[in-house]
Amino acid sequence: MGNLALCTGLFKADMDQHDREERFIAKRITKGITYYYTPVPAASPSTLCPAKDFPNCTASPSSPTALPHTHSSPADPSCPPLLSDPLTHTLLSSQNESDCTCAPPPLLVLFTWLGAQPGPVAKYRDLYLDHHMDVLVVQSSVMHFLWPRWGLEYGLEVLKVLEGPQFSRRSVLVHASSIGGYTFSQILTHIAQHPKKHGALAQRVIGHIYDSLVVGTLEHMAVGLGKTLVPCLEGLVKNTALLYFWLFKSHTADFYKNSIQIFHNSPITTPALFYFSENDALCDPVMMEKIIDLWRRRGVAVQSRKWKESIHAAHMRCHPDDYLSALEKYLNSLPKASFRAKM
Repeated sequence: MGNLALCTGLFKADMDQHDREERFIAKRITKGITYYYTPVPAASPSTLCPAKDFPNCTASPSSPTALPHTHSSPADPSCPPLLSDPLTHTLLSSQNESDCTCAPPPLLVLFTWLGAQPGPVAKYRDLYLDHHMDVLVVQSSVMHFLWPRWGLEYGLEVLKVLEGPQFSRRSVLVHASSIGGYTFSQILTHIAQHPKKHGALAQRVIGHIYDSLVVGTLEHMAVGLGKTLVPCLEGLVKNTALLYFWLFKSHTADFYKNSIQIFHNSPITTPALFYFSENDALCDPVMMEKIIDLWRRRGVAVQSRKWKESIHAAHMRCHPDDYLSALEKYLNSLPKASFRAKM
């Protein structure tokens, strides 16, 4: 396994920024949502891949070529074309709509952990960029958790982005880490409550990956806040959070309970992958095993990787070989996936 490539994207509102190596472009969509994609080069005979190389691509007799591929060289036509740049995507689609019908590769939606820094996030982002996927990074705020109504509003904001014209034709692969799983559960809440309005997104999710979910009692949640927000005052933060949950039960604990029930009966039943460890104070391993068993009994194909000892939301750093091996196996198991696992 090779070392993960490291890149530094530039974050500026309403601007597309090339990184120093011009590997990708970072586009700030909203305050907490950033889109990373590789620019599509101008079409030329040397960059066009034959349509016959793509089983999901159908070209008319008058159009012997498919759309340009971004990540691979012409000598490697094994990967599908990537329609990443929103403007280029629109132009190429309109020009080739009558000639070629190709499904773009999945959009990886990365729901990050609380307080995630650009460097660690880049490792996950680059992992999927290197696998011919665009990446939508969704950051969560502690207030989305402490006041669930705001979390639901933010979930709806993310949902509208995924349902918007820029991404509405893309299949979706979800990777949620720690509190990011909570943010994703708020999207599931909207889908469950309004299936006719938002059900199409559930059908577009080809898989979902959960890394270090905060699972268990309210005490687990309080412990998580203490360890994340002010580690030196962990006990004080924990007790304060428990008091807060008790005082505002109808606005916090009741919402959490509803979110947990919706997650248990998730409207998304495509294959899933769970990462967790036995010594994680934020995740009750017994409860995690129960969720996995419940999903399997519901007919969901679930894979999991558990460690006896690891660090919350840092399993890839602590166990890189195991982590990437499990991810490779999972990605290869996805039906009709338009990408290859090459780790």
